[in-house]
Amino acid sequence: MSGIFGIGVDIVETERIRQSIERHGMGFLNRIFTQAEQNYCGRMKNAEIHYAARFAAKEAVAKSFGTGFGKDLAWSDAEVFRKESGEPQIVLSGDGKRFAEENGIIKVMITLSHSDHYAVAQAIALMGN
Repeated sequence: MSGIFGIGVDIVETERIRQSIERHGMGFLNRIFTQAEQNYCGRMKNAEIHYAARFAAKEAVAKSFGTGFGKDLAWSDAEVFRKESGEPQIVLSGDGKRFAEENGIIKVMITLSHSDHYAVAQAIALMGN
């Protein structure tokens, strides 16, 4: 039987992310975002908006798992990609992928939105047969 393992939502102030980047630079970026995410966001005008959306997505995934960040999910275990259509997609790796497999999670769907001041993301972890 298929079903929902969990859902998560998160909202982030883009100014908070901008300040973290200013204060902590590459240390912050490397701890939270994969190189592919940094490459994508770095190409964008107002990069902090795109970083904030990805930060919110990672938090939403952690909430959908019910784990937070720690032994079952690291920041780099949930990577946000954009399909050619523009649709965001989460790709799991490491402990996050292991947790998903052990708990029957076959897919995590996400949606992102942002404005000048806020970014929001929702995640739904889906279980398979």
